[in-house]
Amino acid sequence: MRYNNAVTSSHELNPPALTALWKQRWPECPPFAHRLRGQHPDRWVRFHSLPESKRYPDDESEYAIVLDRHYTVLSELDPGAVLLVVTSEWTEGPTLTPQIWPRRSEIAPSAWHWRTLLEHPEEEAECRIYRQLYAETILWRPGAIDVLLRAVADDELANVILAPTDLRWLYLPYDGGADVVLPTREQRDALKAQHRDWLSQQSSGL
Repeated sequence: MRYNNAVTSSHELNPPALTALWKQRWPECPPFAHRLRGQHPDRWVRFHSLPESKRYPDDESEYAIVLDRHYTVLSELDPGAVLLVVTSEWTEGPTLTPQIWPRRSEIAPSAWHWRTLLEHPEEEAECRIYRQLYAETILWRPGAIDVLLRAVADDELANVILAPTDLRWLYLPYDGGADVVLPTREQRDALKAQHRDWLSQQSSGL
């Protein structure tokens, strides 16, 4: 099933509204998925997507486990009827020419350009890489983002952010699992307790 069921509704956000909402909800950090856990360690938990913390699936049975774990947690978080999906590309300049992740436009063809961010502005101009963020809202149901989650699992897509349209929590899948940032420590602890077998054995939680 192709991931292209974009929704136009009162739930859909436009770029200025989404930027304003992000600054309200997550003012400490721009929408860089890998930075959010460091900004909110007391509200963050990481779940691994395969048994024994295996990084990449090798066959369809393991892809099924990966998808099941993602959808289980997302369903428990309960985004409501609509899910916000943010995907990324990298470019050498501020233009929108795809650079590193050409599959993004294949996986999320209906997404609209949200923001252009420079992750390391201190770098020399010729070394800078710009992150292009795209967003869309889709009808939420298990199975709605199979193609996206498989691409993330295969390291074909990165810096993906999933959230309800009010951004009250963030779900950040990566190749190997997902980081979740909750509104409160108590909610984080409750979700963590539900899936202890999916946690890292390292003290860092990574």
